[in-house]
Amino acid sequence: MRALQAEIIKALHVAPTIDPETEIRRSVDFLKAYLKKNTFLKSYVLGISGGQDSTLAGKLTQMAITEMRQETGDDSYQFIAVRLPYGNQADEADAMAAIDFMQADVTDRVDIQPATDAMVTALEANQLTIHDFNKGNIKARQRMIVQYGIAGEMHGAVVGTDHAAEAVTGFYTKYGDGGADVVPLWRLNKRQGKQLLAALNAPKHLYDKVPTADLEEDRPALPDEVALGVRYDNIDDYLEGRTISDAAAEKIEAWYLKTAHKRHAAITVFDDFWK
Repeated sequence: MRALQAEIIKALHVAPTIDPETEIRRSVDFLKAYLKKNTFLKSYVLGISGGQDSTLAGKLTQMAITEMRQETGDDSYQFIAVRLPYGNQADEADAMAAIDFMQADVTDRVDIQPATDAMVTALEANQLTIHDFNKGNIKARQRMIVQYGIAGEMHGAVVGTDHAAEAVTGFYTKYGDGGADVVPLWRLNKRQGKQLLAALNAPKHLYDKVPTADLEEDRPALPDEVALGVRYDNIDDYLEGRTISDAAAEKIEAWYLKTAHKRHAAITVFDDFWK
């Protein structure tokens, strides 16, 4: 095993094999424990895209909330699934299928296009040119603003969908979809997430679909694997300690080193990160 590979696996707590039922219970109990520890919280909020990660995180969260109501007799606990389209989105049917599968208590819908476009216009008033990739990150941050806005009114915490295959590449927007209070998928790679969804009897098309962040308008529905330059199967093999091609391993490690700042809290003068 490569030296950096071993370091990454340890840092991200990835197991080479998992028992799906055990990991489902582990995540559900984790989400319940957070609510029990922070008794002022009564809800979880999660943006639903219709992809694998939010489908899994949403189902686990709804299971946790349902058990909290049953165990405490407190019906005020709720899971709020949020649709956050930028105008009309092609994956709307998948998103609604995911919400139906998880049987979300509440479904809110906020179109982020007006806020995103207004922000771009305000920025460009300062003689800036906001490129498409940057606008995509603005979309991701607007979505997180919405989720925290809802959570703030509903005594809630925001659930994140970050997992090991995403964390190792830094394939998320800093302070966008990378911003959350709890991340129940942390430790799982993409392959393992599919195993959990299969065990939960999720609609197969929701986790077999081509993963895409779908933030760029110049390249709509750009597959993650194209953007990353490496396949998820390679990433998952790497995280499980298997041997992959040098080219794929070097690409993964380059992403890991380049995006280290995303996995670190804001840098202070006491950190050696910046030196």
